[in-house]
Amino acid sequence: MCDLGILHCCSFLCSYPKPACMNLRVPELPDSEDAQGDRGLPDPRPAAPEYRGYDSAGIALDTPDSINITIIKETGKVQALENEIEVKAHAIEFANTHNTHVGIAHTRWATHGVPSPVNAHPHRSDDDNSFVLVHNGIITNYKDVKKFLMLKGHEFESDTDTEVIAKLIGHIYDNHKECSFREIVDQAILQLEGAFAVCIKSRHFPGECVATRRGSPLLVGIKSKTKLAADSIPILYSKDAKTTLSPDHRGVGVLSAPVPSTPPSLTPPTLSRADSTSQFGPLGEDKQVEYFFASDASAIIEHTNRVLYLEDDDVAAVKDGVLSIHRLKRAIDDPHAREITTLKMEIQQIMKGNFSSFMQKEIFEQPESVVNTMRGRVDFEHGTVVLEYISEIRRCRRLLLIGCGTSYHSCIATRQLLEELTELPVMVDLASDFLDRNTPIFRDDVCFFVSQSGETADTLMALRYCKSRGALIVGVTNTVGSSICRESHCGIHINAGPEIGVASTKAYTSQFIALVMFALMMCEDRISIQPRRYEIIQGLKNLPEQIKLVLKQDENVQTLAKELYEQKSLLVMGRGYNYATCLEGALKIKELTYMHSEGILAGELKHGPLALVDKQMPVIMIATRDPVYSKCINALQQVTAREGRPILLCETGDTETQAFGSSSIEIPHCVDALQGILTVIPMQLLSYHIAVMRGCNVDCPRNLAKSVTVE
Repeated sequence: MCDLGILHCCSFLCSYPKPACMNLRVPELPDSEDAQGDRGLPDPRPAAPEYRGYDSAGIALDTPDSINITIIKETGKVQALENEIEVKAHAIEFANTHNTHVGIAHTRWATHGVPSPVNAHPHRSDDDNSFVLVHNGIITNYKDVKKFLMLKGHEFESDTDTEVIAKLIGHIYDNHKECSFREIVDQAILQLEGAFAVCIKSRHFPGECVATRRGSPLLVGIKSKTKLAADSIPILYSKDAKTTLSPDHRGVGVLSAPVPSTPPSLTPPTLSRADSTSQFGPLGEDKQVEYFFASDASAIIEHTNRVLYLEDDDVAAVKDGVLSIHRLKRAIDDPHAREITTLKMEIQQIMKGNFSSFMQKEIFEQPESVVNTMRGRVDFEHGTVVLEYISEIRRCRRLLLIGCGTSYHSCIATRQLLEELTELPVMVDLASDFLDRNTPIFRDDVCFFVSQSGETADTLMALRYCKSRGALIVGVTNTVGSSICRESHCGIHINAGPEIGVASTKAYTSQFIALVMFALMMCEDRISIQPRRYEIIQGLKNLPEQIKLVLKQDENVQTLAKELYEQKSLLVMGRGYNYATCLEGALKIKELTYMHSEGILAGELKHGPLALVDKQMPVIMIATRDPVYSKCINALQQVTAREGRPILLCETGDTETQAFGSSSIEIPHCVDALQGILTVIPMQLLSYHIAVMRGCNVDCPRNLAKSVTVE
């Protein structure tokens, strides 16, 4: 599909493109606004900064008559949409109070169709805006569905795959007007293949909202002034799990020829219990309630911290202020209800504070974030590490670490230590490549899936592939309640705090430490390893203060950035534990500065990359006093022999190494297995400063998004 961000509008956290929001007996713009942003939808004034990387945004609102729907869409940043809303505010009448009002919004990251107002969400079923929806994901059979709908006379105005969902829902309604809103959506999603999270509103069903998901994240935030009557919402099932559309509709995915124009009547599925959840709602006389549908918890934390997470094929419907959850099919292990949980995130965690950007803030938060990762898990006094499920993991024959991008680099960074301390074979794979190869997986494998968001599509698909083959699944995420978190047998929450900037910084170092803690736990009963284990635990103890020392090099890094920001290419070299730093540092420079950069294993220098070296090519060499130091110096001398003028990352006071370079950045000495944490921070700072000097948006790099929930 064309976007990444159903309601990621509120990943932007601007007050108008909120998550899809539905209010009962709440004014659209109350006279008083409390600290939690006690507003209905919409308020065109920004409540929190925009973030992440998107190319267009849109919003759909009830008109003053509460029947028709107004759609406003703009390309570019959310500010452009805000400006357009201000222009059209007279037609929306924000100050009106309604018993019920519904708004949906979206920020788009293009996958089908170029960024343009017509391709932006929300999409509509017809010119009358009968059904309007926003969508996150990719519909893989959209061409077949589109062909079917075109044969039925439907015309398309965009290049997106999302529009077929709106047209399909409209087509089903036209043929089966006796069905409820939720039943129409039930039947539509049966025809769709791929990943989606969708939120829909309709002029035919004023005051109602329906949302569903499959493969893409979706949660519901609940806000009320009084206590809720229950802490869970029961799931309603169809008695006939095999109920589908008539032959006219069943063939949507594979249709290649016209079908009869007058299909048999659709029989809506019957439910095994009353289609009501009236027992769920606020207690007391004040029945005001607000529901927020969002793909990201940070989108709604300004409004509520009470959420429930929808599972694949859940259909959530709101009618008359009552939220119900339906499923057409019952799985053997399905729970009877969806629990309401309380988010521990706070609004202050997603604000910039005194920093100029989220990325800068997150780089400088790392002394605290690494402590939070270790808190309650590492006992420095007794030299113990506490993580659960260890007995099952110790029976494994092989470890597999799987991730994408920065998460993949954190796996590379800790592979050597895992092999050393566990004495097990350790495979590290990019999730997409892992899936392409159909890698053999066995029941005695333990598979780690590393993802900051916990929603990375390729990583999630790899998880399901391994889980279906009987492997033990361990999730390493920064997001409680994410798909990877929920679908893993056990996991490590890295506790780095919300990471807003698209380019990952503090999540990388926390992932690194989480995997180091696992390695330490695996070898706690091996006597021969204890001296090495103690050395690493002491290194973890000293790490926060050492990170602070590295951050004090910020001015020196900024001076170095002034020498490099006009370059067109950059090489980063190292080996051993610092090879992952080369990969991660090069990725950060590419992401943020749009400068070509390449992370090179120093041992491979003479097998090709040396041809790139001359006096014009900037080369950063990481050379710390570890077991491969002498080999790094050999590579360094090869660079200087070709008139290269390397920039060195070396240890404090190492004048011998500094003599080989044109300039240097010093880092404190630490145990070799943890060097990658200290050496990556100067690379984060360097990429940040170069990006600022080149006029790039460090929080929202072009063409990139924070949580890649599409393949």
